[in-house]
Amino acid sequence: MKRQGLWAGFVLIVLVLGVGGYGWFQQQLGTNGGGNGLTGGPIELSSTRGDFSLADLEEDQLAVVFFGYTYCPDVCPMSLAVVRRALADLDDADRERVVPLMISVDPERDTLERLAEYTGFFGDAFIGATGSEAELEELAERYGVIWRRVETPESAMAYTIDHSSSLYLVDREGTILRRVLYSPAPHALLSALGETL
Repeated sequence: MKRQGLWAGFVLIVLVLGVGGYGWFQQQLGTNGGGNGLTGGPIELSSTRGDFSLADLEEDQLAVVFFGYTYCPDVCPMSLAVVRRALADLDDADRERVVPLMISVDPERDTLERLAEYTGFFGDAFIGATGSEAELEELAERYGVIWRRVETPESAMAYTIDHSSSLYLVDREGTILRRVLYSPAPHALLSALGETL
């Protein structure tokens, strides 16, 4: 009887994890490949290069936009490293057409100075930007980005931020050309860039 109870508990845990994982996957997949219903739109924020606006891109340029924060222990540095690797695989002409942009969803800690230092680790082409809570919430809603602050009083950092981890290929009008799901390898991003450049 005890064994049956343990087995039932195990099955229940697997089901809960499976349903939760499937729901997350569907949420991520729901906007893969083009905007697929997302509004996208203008991005105008203070950045490590002064005032940033998508409208200032050249006609043939696009931005690879990532939402994250500099204190992120894993997904953010991995995603920016993926962008760096993808850019390295492009020829010079195509590389000039891609503007990598990290938007911080942690304006409390991520000053422009900190963002400049952080993005500088990935290359001179990288731009860091952030805004007020209200600006970021409005932008996140248009781009389908989910983020929330998680208090961690036992940690020296005091809080972390859970956030979506997709990359967005966006033109100067703010049209989402592709949404690339998180991956530790650059293949999906390179494929998306090849289709849009």
